[in-house]
Amino acid sequence: MNKTGIKNIIKLLKSNEGSFMNYLEEIIANISGNRVHIQTHNFPDPDAIACAYGLSELLKAKGVEAEICYKGNIERTVTAKMVGLLNIKVKEYTNPDEFNEGDEIILVDAQKGNSNIVDMNGQEIICIDHHPIYDPVDYRFSDIRPDVGACASIIATYYFDNNIDMPENVATALLYGVKMDTADMKRGVTQLDLDMFYKMYMMADRDILSELDSSVLHYDDIKAYKDAFSTIDIREDVCFACAGYECKEALIAAICDFTLTLDGVNLSIVYSPKQDGIKISIRSSGKYLSGVITMNALKGIGTGGGHDNMAGGYVSYWRPDGEKISEAEVLKIEQEIKTRFLKEAGIE
Repeated sequence: MNKTGIKNIIKLLKSNEGSFMNYLEEIIANISGNRVHIQTHNFPDPDAIACAYGLSELLKAKGVEAEICYKGNIERTVTAKMVGLLNIKVKEYTNPDEFNEGDEIILVDAQKGNSNIVDMNGQEIICIDHHPIYDPVDYRFSDIRPDVGACASIIATYYFDNNIDMPENVATALLYGVKMDTADMKRGVTQLDLDMFYKMYMMADRDILSELDSSVLHYDDIKAYKDAFSTIDIREDVCFACAGYECKEALIAAICDFTLTLDGVNLSIVYSPKQDGIKISIRSSGKYLSGVITMNALKGIGTGGGHDNMAGGYVSYWRPDGEKISEAEVLKIEQEIKTRFLKEAGIE
């Protein structure tokens, strides 16, 4: 190889290195104006809100006003508790038309086209996420790292890589996001998650962290646990449970985490029939790949996917022709969901 070729390779490597070390600069450069929306997945969990909050504070310091938005009620959840304790300003949207076509949107902890995020009017210009890519999208800029345990860890790097002081409230939110999405550093943890956790721990408000870790279970939530426990169906090492009609998204996930702790269970699937479809939460102890199993099991009847240890899915009651299925067909779908998951787990 001649000297010119070597120089070009060195230049390319330096360019890639610069891009890696300056994600924040690239994000700023790809925002056209001085205002942007930061959208999380529907019914956001602490990791999603922490990411949006951490990023919004960075953008504010750079002169960009950012509104944190989402769809799905978060009342009476630990997410709402975190928002209140840290005074995070968020806004729930219910209709895609509430955005203008020219509005610029940054997606965090979610990707365009996924079943767990509403497609708002506007332009999804940037995506920051830690979930696998199922449908590639041509964003202006993206930082998607499926190997990372919590999206909050990615946002935290933007502070440290750019030597930007992290406010105590931001450190508290991001640290709690990491804790929650990695199940207290026991699920899907990478070196990056550990590094960010270590750096943020002494910066965070540990009194607020302790309060967030205290139980947020409400009396009404007990019914969902009761419904789930009364419907537990274990097939070898796979556990199914129904959390009842219109169970909250966060509660479905919490019950799924709990049922995975049952002796001998390596894969837990908890679902809740809702007005327009069935919401499903999946957890694995490591034996099964939750994301792959969910994607394959719901192919053709719904959508789903996620990480190796945790995933989510949704099956709509609406046919492509706009007709809604009957109640009898709903019961058949619930049984088909079980059959499909068992098949993917190798259990006939």
